[in-house]
Amino acid sequence: MDLLEVTGLAKAYAGVMCLDDVSLRGRAGSVHAVTGENGAGKSTLMKIIGGVVRPDKGSIRLRGAEVHFASPLDALRGGVSTVFQEFSLIENLTVAESLFLGHEPSTWYGALDRGRMLRAARRVLDEVGLDLDPRRFIASLTVAEQQMVEIARGVSANADVFVFDEPTAALGAEDVVKLTRLIRDLQAAGRLIFYISHRLDEIFDLCDTVTVLKDGRLVDTRPVAGLDHDRLVAMMVGRNLEDYFPGAGTATSQPALRVTDLHRRNCSSPVSLAVNKGEIVGLAGLEGQGQREILRALAGAEPCAGVTMETFAADGGVRRHDPARGVAAQVADGIVFIPEDRKKEGLYLSLAVDENMALGLYQQRGLGAVARSHGARVTEMMRMLRIKATSAAQPVGKLSGGNQQKVMLGRWLISDARVLLIEEPTRGVDVGAKAEIYAILRQFVAQDGGAILVMSREMNELIGLCDRILVIRDGRIVAGFAAREASEESILHAAIADAPREPERRAS
Repeated sequence: MDLLEVTGLAKAYAGVMCLDDVSLRGRAGSVHAVTGENGAGKSTLMKIIGGVVRPDKGSIRLRGAEVHFASPLDALRGGVSTVFQEFSLIENLTVAESLFLGHEPSTWYGALDRGRMLRAARRVLDEVGLDLDPRRFIASLTVAEQQMVEIARGVSANADVFVFDEPTAALGAEDVVKLTRLIRDLQAAGRLIFYISHRLDEIFDLCDTVTVLKDGRLVDTRPVAGLDHDRLVAMMVGRNLEDYFPGAGTATSQPALRVTDLHRRNCSSPVSLAVNKGEIVGLAGLEGQGQREILRALAGAEPCAGVTMETFAADGGVRRHDPARGVAAQVADGIVFIPEDRKKEGLYLSLAVDENMALGLYQQRGLGAVARSHGARVTEMMRMLRIKATSAAQPVGKLSGGNQQKVMLGRWLISDARVLLIEEPTRGVDVGAKAEIYAILRQFVAQDGGAILVMSREMNELIGLCDRILVIRDGRIVAGFAAREASEESILHAAIADAPREPERRAS
């Protein structure tokens, strides 16, 4: 039975069509994937269904009746709950207040019933498997914890239709398992789940139906069982991605970065590691095991209790660095940090593309020199990275996620950085842009002699992108693999087992 039917939806912004005559149907008890490249119209479509955006044309019917939602709260009351990719949480509210914002429980005389709200919040958090104090403030949570609170808020509404927009982008493997179990429970209860994702494995593992959009238009809606990865990618990008990952490089034996006895606060085990020139090294492990803290400590973004950190020049010279001096000092030394949350920590959304990218030059030269020379370099970098923008003057907040990620990369490539420390290099990025970003990173180490230390929650991304993988558990390195010899099973085993085992060789 069709629970929701969308007919002929259209939406334009400043004369640019974001959706053009899109129709789809969603059945009760279905997990319906909606996918396509960044800018394909997925989020616009879901925002219309969720009451965030009003369409220029078209109609929505829910349970057979036409609906016109004026706001997300209106949609929630009507039975549609949306978990947005861009967090809508308010940092100075508690978890409990966030879960029930707009429909707070009250006493018989109209006052906020905080006791009942806390009890209800604990029940909802238990339902999604989140061990979190509902009295904590949102600002104190990690990105992954905020994502789970977003999901819990949607579940608390007990809606008929759920929209999940890239729900696993910030989640580790353990939380992904919890989310999968939750979605299966909603499906068994007869709910309709729209699931936006760029992760093909999730679509094939979780969804029964897939709708593909491209350039704001409907490509097709098909049963997932009738597709394979190659065919779905071809529908999304209009071509086959035969070389999704660029292939392993040829790392030299010359060290680029050496870290000895990194001591972090509240962690008893020091960490030592090295990255050679021409090498990409990945940090893997379950969520919250210390990968993020290691990367941020080296970048100067989080405090460390002590470390010997060295980089090596082409002439053999050795330079010592002190992360305690902060991010700006590390950047000036050619060690740059690309954070996971590009919108909150990485980019100035209201500034133009060229202004965001030129920030990488300010650490190296005077402002006057940058003003005179950066235009040509930014234009060339935009061309090399294939950044899709109306011009270099377009505000970066108006770009798709993939193009925003390229702007962040371009900022540091233009600065002649030698070491990149990267959190989640392709978070919220479509398959076409992912392939381009992987190629950019490989070129950085292969042709430019750089080195990269990267963390990712996607194990297949680490296997395909990296030369070596280090597994982190309880803040320490418990295993190391050559990426070509690693498998998701061997990495996961090392991440959870008491004694790590040797990786199984994958068939070539």
